[in-house]
Amino acid sequence: MMSLLNRFISNIHNENLFQKNDNLIIAVSGGVDSIVLCELCKQAGFNFKIAHCNFQLRGAESDRDEMFVQSLGNKLDTTVFFKKFDTEKHAEENKVSIQVAARDLRYNWFDELTATTDNRQPITDNQHQITNIQHSTFLLTAHHANDNIETVLMNFFKGTGIKGLRGILPKQGKIIRPLLFARKEELILFANENNLAFTEDTSNASDKYTRNYFRNKIIPLVQKVFPKAEENLLNNIERFRDIGVLYHHALDLHKKKLIEHKGNEVHIPVLKLLKIEPLYTIVYEIIKDYGFTSHQCNDVINLLKSGSGKFISSPSHKIIKNREWIIIVPHNNMEALNILINEDDQEIVFADGKLKIEKHMITNCQLSTDNSIAMLDAEIITFPLLLRKWKQGDYFYPLGMQKKKKLSRFFIDQKMSLNEKEKTWVIESNKKIFWIVGKRIDDRFKVKTSTINILRILFKEL
Repeated sequence: MMSLLNRFISNIHNENLFQKNDNLIIAVSGGVDSIVLCELCKQAGFNFKIAHCNFQLRGAESDRDEMFVQSLGNKLDTTVFFKKFDTEKHAEENKVSIQVAARDLRYNWFDELTATTDNRQPITDNQHQITNIQHSTFLLTAHHANDNIETVLMNFFKGTGIKGLRGILPKQGKIIRPLLFARKEELILFANENNLAFTEDTSNASDKYTRNYFRNKIIPLVQKVFPKAEENLLNNIERFRDIGVLYHHALDLHKKKLIEHKGNEVHIPVLKLLKIEPLYTIVYEIIKDYGFTSHQCNDVINLLKSGSGKFISSPSHKIIKNREWIIIVPHNNMEALNILINEDDQEIVFADGKLKIEKHMITNCQLSTDNSIAMLDAEIITFPLLLRKWKQGDYFYPLGMQKKKKLSRFFIDQKMSLNEKEKTWVIESNKKIFWIVGKRIDDRFKVKTSTINILRILFKEL
């Protein structure tokens, strides 16, 4: 059997993780895993620096680990970068768990350490200034096979889908995990054979953290029934990684056929989407990138069969049904959206209100002078109508006038505020504006003595 060192070097080559002359920074906690990673890199002849996070969660033990890593840096004759975090404060301010806070803090710092700029601006932490970091700089973490097993099990129970079942990837951007091939017991054996000193994190024995509970309780119980559970899970992880590649390849093909990008909007034809199988999965994979959750997939599918103007929201985007399309738009772009109104549409919802559309014979309809109601000669209205925000250069023939007037002038005459102007929409038929929504109709479309059918549109402000 190959030695751990040879397998380590072989894994780096097979996975194409980094090159021998690349600049490496190893995240070192002081525990056995990261100490072994340092030793393997040293024996393999790689040049590396060390990064240590002090989360200040274990009192004197946290400070002890920091001092130990400093002494390790002196022993290895390499630079050590330190960073102290107020993890509890970050967790409280961001309303996240201590585990999530610690992960966010360390990976944000890791990004800073590996960041590269063309003008080689220095990166500064609490105690050091880092200069001249090359483009081939990577940060190595000591995640191993057992960590991967725990991660996949947690992801399975959380319901993260194919992506979660792939486990921890060996390379993500500038973060590299070159020990995923090795089991924990192999690392401990290597440490003992090489007389490596390391620290013990007493919190690893506590089951209050989810990962520790899986490590200390759930996996040992499963192994009583399936002794080879860990080995089988590692094999499954390899399969799931391959499945993930095929899955995303197929998904990309579907997206390419479905999605049309128009500026920062995403347009998807309803009829094409409805023919896709599996519909639920494709919908989820499209909408998740815009802040929507899996629980909203059925809402999106129902939206496909709804009337124009209906929409659902995520924290950052809206998905709107617009005739034969669904359109994904950022909230700040919602007002710029043009909405088509079909002849059979009865209700249209948009950014600033709702329209109720009815047709009546003139004998059955009482005329209204309410500005929120447009009463129009249906015979000269051509569908589809276009509902949009007004723009400079727009003009219409105000009711009672025979001359056209620019909307900008109309707004001045009406003494409208800037906020009112920004919220003004128009509806046009055959490229002619017939209603400044909630303000005034166009004289050319008014009800006349010869009118037989009336188009009645009621505007209700949200």
